[in-house]
Amino acid sequence: MPTTITPSNAPTSLGSSADRRPPSIPRSRGITAHSATLGLRYPRPSDAPALYALASDPEVTRYFSWGPYRDEDQARAWLATLAARRRAGIALELAIVDRTDQPIGITLLNDVSLRDRRCCVGTWLGRAHWGTGANRESKALIARLAFSALRMERLGAYADVRNERSQAALKRIGFEREGVLRAFHRHGDQPRDVMVYSLLRAHWERSELARADILVTGRPPARFVASPRASTSPIPVEAR
Repeated sequence: MPTTITPSNAPTSLGSSADRRPPSIPRSRGITAHSATLGLRYPRPSDAPALYALASDPEVTRYFSWGPYRDEDQARAWLATLAARRRAGIALELAIVDRTDQPIGITLLNDVSLRDRRCCVGTWLGRAHWGTGANRESKALIARLAFSALRMERLGAYADVRNERSQAALKRIGFEREGVLRAFHRHGDQPRDVMVYSLLRAHWERSELARADILVTGRPPARFVASPRASTSPIPVEAR
């Protein structure tokens, strides 16, 4: 599956700038983002079988506080919590979907502080999509949401100190390592140290991620949107 990030001034196979979604992907309720090959949208109850298939792999959830999934009911139970978490401003969780609108993973924004204009990103992908460029492209999509639609100034990320793959991926796309938080995360009953990374707006605006050809549509939940200010990105967000 190709997952290249297309510069905003390059031609795209998806037609005019008015609608860059692949034809097979329908309009979706809520905030969405699409590039030439991947999209972000709200997860749906019908995604449970696909998410179970992806997250039943113990390698996928190796460094997480949850999983692996043992049955589809666990995926359904998680999906049932998302609307309330969005309304409360706890987490903005989005399915990463391919050109056929099938989930290949999940990305989210949490630890939101509107006063400080910051949030954190977390991402997981099915193992078949590791090393394909899907992580890089999904980060371009979620960074556009964070810095443009949500008007954030800082996008943070955490990675288990033992998760060298995640740390290397963050560094490749421009996140900078800031330090270690000791016993910050619990995996089962075991405390884990995590590495802290960040991407600031000024660095993102100069990066390849910001040049990706992305269409953002819809309106984000109000609890995730910082107040306007002069330093916000000039990149437009198309609301429909």
